[in-house]
Amino acid sequence: MTSTRLNRPLRIGCASGFWGDSEAGAAQLVRGGQIDYLVFDYLAEITMSLLARARAKSPEAGYAPDFVKVVAQLAPELLAQNIRVVANAGGVNPQACASALAAALQAQGLAMRIAVVEGDDLSAQADTLRAEDTREMFSGDPMPAKLLSVNAYLGAQPIAAALDAGAQVVITGRVVDSAVTLAPLVHVFGWAWDDWDKLATGCLAGHLIECGTQCTGGLFTDWQRVPGWDHMGFPIAECDPDGASVVITKPPGTGGLVEPATVAEQIVYEIADPRRYLLPDVTCDFSQVQLVQEGPERVRVSGARGTPAPVSYKVSATFGDGWRLLGTLMIGGHAAAAKAQRVGEAILQRCTRLLTDKGLGGFTETSLEVLGAEATYGPHARTGHAREVVLKLAAKHPQREALELLAREIAPSATSMAQGITGFAAGRPSPSPVVRLFSFLIDRSRVAQRVALDGQPLAFEPHVFAATPDRQVEVGGTNVAPAPAGPTTRVPLLRLAHGRSGDKGDSANIGVIARSAAAYAELRRVLSAEVVQRYFAHLAQGPVRRYELPGFGALNFVLERALGGGGVASLRYDPQGKAFAQMLLDLEVDVATSVLDTLP
Repeated sequence: MTSTRLNRPLRIGCASGFWGDSEAGAAQLVRGGQIDYLVFDYLAEITMSLLARARAKSPEAGYAPDFVKVVAQLAPELLAQNIRVVANAGGVNPQACASALAAALQAQGLAMRIAVVEGDDLSAQADTLRAEDTREMFSGDPMPAKLLSVNAYLGAQPIAAALDAGAQVVITGRVVDSAVTLAPLVHVFGWAWDDWDKLATGCLAGHLIECGTQCTGGLFTDWQRVPGWDHMGFPIAECDPDGASVVITKPPGTGGLVEPATVAEQIVYEIADPRRYLLPDVTCDFSQVQLVQEGPERVRVSGARGTPAPVSYKVSATFGDGWRLLGTLMIGGHAAAAKAQRVGEAILQRCTRLLTDKGLGGFTETSLEVLGAEATYGPHARTGHAREVVLKLAAKHPQREALELLAREIAPSATSMAQGITGFAAGRPSPSPVVRLFSFLIDRSRVAQRVALDGQPLAFEPHVFAATPDRQVEVGGTNVAPAPAGPTTRVPLLRLAHGRSGDKGDSANIGVIARSAAAYAELRRVLSAEVVQRYFAHLAQGPVRRYELPGFGALNFVLERALGGGGVASLRYDPQGKAFAQMLLDLEVDVATSVLDTLP
């Protein structure tokens, strides 16, 4: 391996947490972050299907054009500071992304060595996989007859190979989010691909910064304490050569907040079992991670452990499943919530009758939510006497024509139903395709990874390690702390903890982090999987599992079939469970009164 060995920490800044993130991040990191590497994360599962549709319309499309614009603008500074770039901006067309960037650089009289990583697109194997009766890994459903996209989650190895060969920019298709951070660490420090604990630390660093400002105070539960929302600091992972720890920080003079609590919330974001966080390069155990405030806006993270990587790659495929439409109206006045509910029901009833008359059949699924009346809270709503609400109504149907009819029938409610209906001046909503996720596993040998530098193929063979038996890990939460001695007080969970929620397909996770060691003991006692399942019974149709992270006093709950299909397959206003943690923190629990004295 050809690596540029450093005896100091490597500084990696992440400028994008999703396709559509602020364009200010990259310039901020390049001009004020003193970084060695600039990385971008653009891809979510549904993003891949959107890019696949774009490429179907134009063979030159299918990547994130934002990336080309940003890197071309910063190219003189990147070259002057010798900052290298790694991004999954290639989507379903990495070659086109590389060509567009090369052309943009050439127009400025500049050149950078650009590498492309491919092999994640398995569309050509779809028919074979279907004939082999490939099943969805969570539901067991058979593979659909037609798929929009089929992409394996690649790891860091091909990216590191490109960096070893001298690439200044590496553009990939689908890779696991943390790979864009792990690869520079392996390249620079010369870590071996079986240095499992080092790889786990590198993946944890990538997991922490992959969502941009979410680890520097963005989405923090205690939002009142976070300054500078208008100039949020994008994250920097400062990684030690020995792989024992990483410091999370941000450029000086920027907004945001870096403390153990903000970092802890990102650790629990969108994970399941923290002791078996499966990635292409390593199986991570984050349960004993420690967080220490090392200085102003600096948190040292240590204690990640690793074991051999899984023998398979995870593949995310997407497929079309009809059409959906979502529309909103504002309704004001006395008994606004009740009026809104009746208006929504009447619109759907009218459309169902009209569809029947046209021989189109009824909707396959409908949804009404009265926002402002806490409809998403279900039985836990505290409705009060709202005089201003937003009615959200949504429906699915196999045919677009049926939803176009619904779009036309929303506005007429303003003259035929309740007083106070408004909010339709922006025009009719438009139907959009329903895209569902189909996930499965595939043997690594069936994924042919390819690396090219400046258009020329590189010899690349991934490191393969002997399969080892899966480590048996019991589900956390079985050991319940004893009941407290002395008096108790009933308080909302927010007094004891802060939290963060996210999604994976149709499952949601809620991480709950204790505000003190004593509060963690109480959380383990009062917040079981059964309690959370009852609280979310109006939303979660599947089981709830609880996992423990005693290293920093957290619990992680995974709620299956909780998002109405998830992503754009869901009709809910919160299809990704982003508000689930906030909802749970309202739950009132009986805790030892003495514990309240330990809280900050």
